[in-house]
Amino acid sequence: MVTSLICSGTESRVSSVLNRDTKQFGKKFLFDNNEETCWSSDQGSTQWVLLEFPQTVNVSELLIQFQGGFAGRLCRLEGDLKGEFFRITEFYPEDSNTLQRFCLKEPVNVNKLKIIFENSADFFGRIILYHLDVRGEKF
Repeated sequence: MVTSLICSGTESRVSSVLNRDTKQFGKKFLFDNNEETCWSSDQGSTQWVLLEFPQTVNVSELLIQFQGGFAGRLCRLEGDLKGEFFRITEFYPEDSNTLQRFCLKEPVNVNKLKIIFENSADFFGRIILYHLDVRGEKF
């Protein structure tokens, strides 16, 4: 059964936080289901979000909501199962405020998942995310 793989045991890291203001723009806001809060990266290309799951999971889709004007243009999904990251897929989000769904052609088993934003719709390379969810099956 496909369900959210984000749980209290999931650890997360991000490439940067706008002005290092984690109280207002920190990674915790990616998963709080509050439309008023967000993670905002600092400027610079190649921003990323890293998720470490408490057990091996089978990832089948990614749900992501950007702020329009601050969306990733070229994004890459990488996974780690045995201590080394491997490429899963590339995806190309729309520059909009809507929740976007990206389904994998084939579900993949991982312990860690890295979402890499190679570049942004923003001239300065900032990414703003209001919602992030990874869906699939837990083992």
